[in-house]
Amino acid sequence: MIVTLAGGVGAAKFLSGLVQLIPPEELTVIVNTGDDAEFYGLHVSPDVDIVTYTLAGVVDPERGWGVRGDTFACLNALGAFGYETWFQLGDRDLATHIHRTYLLRQGQTLSEITAAIARSLGLRTRLLPMSDQWVETHIVTPAGTLPFQEYMVQRRAADPVEGVIFAGATEAMPAPGVLEAVSGARGVIVCPSNPIISIGPILAVPGIRAALRATAAPVVAISPIVAGAALKGPAAEMLRGLGHECSAYGVAALCRDVVDVFILDQADAALRDRIARLGMRVVVANTVMAGPAEKRALAAVALQELETQTKQG
Repeated sequence: MIVTLAGGVGAAKFLSGLVQLIPPEELTVIVNTGDDAEFYGLHVSPDVDIVTYTLAGVVDPERGWGVRGDTFACLNALGAFGYETWFQLGDRDLATHIHRTYLLRQGQTLSEITAAIARSLGLRTRLLPMSDQWVETHIVTPAGTLPFQEYMVQRRAADPVEGVIFAGATEAMPAPGVLEAVSGARGVIVCPSNPIISIGPILAVPGIRAALRATAAPVVAISPIVAGAALKGPAAEMLRGLGHECSAYGVAALCRDVVDVFILDQADAALRDRIARLGMRVVVANTVMAGPAEKRALAAVALQELETQTKQG
């Protein structure tokens, strides 16, 4: 079993390449839920849904989130009633959130519901939220402490980042199957996701970071930073705001205790020796996933490194 740690769009792109190379049922994806939020009384799990929709082949390819060809009649009607509509939820997307919220109120867990939604869309890959308990990422800014979606979507990540809080993380538990998946994996891949607010919440849930340290499986991470910039999202600004080096080296330093192999882009080849001194094997590859061929090629590099590390023992 290959186990991956995933955020949203970047991870979903990588995973769509990975499932071209391994049977989908041999993949387990542990997904960040620190981005989860409530809108109109509904539980929305953005990263879980992005991964689910992408692997099901129904994601909006231009935005990287939501459902392809979705309409927004319900959202427009809510706006006419005076509700804020800055978080764009399409009609088919809303059906997912209504379904999830209804089942939660019936007593089902987030992990049970995530698995059921995946099955309903024909997925054979196992999707696990990082926790069944509510964990909410808050961003500390000069304007105050903001819920992540307000910072990211409503305010377009324009505020300087002074701190990040994973509210509820210390009281949360890994979702059923998460620790067992890590300990029993033949390889673990940390997808190219924001290290602060996509991978960070997963590692903040008690037990998960320790499980990654303890697993006998090799752990490969892929840098989401290329030439000092993020391909998508506010990772670069967050690294700088929190005092980390905004580079592939800065990302590697954050995960040095759990990663055996670090993959960085060709544009950052000059950082190879510095990162190697952190105690990792370093691999240079094209990490910019411009299309299906690049996604598949990057996944092939990660799988090859898992195989090499396993053979070396």
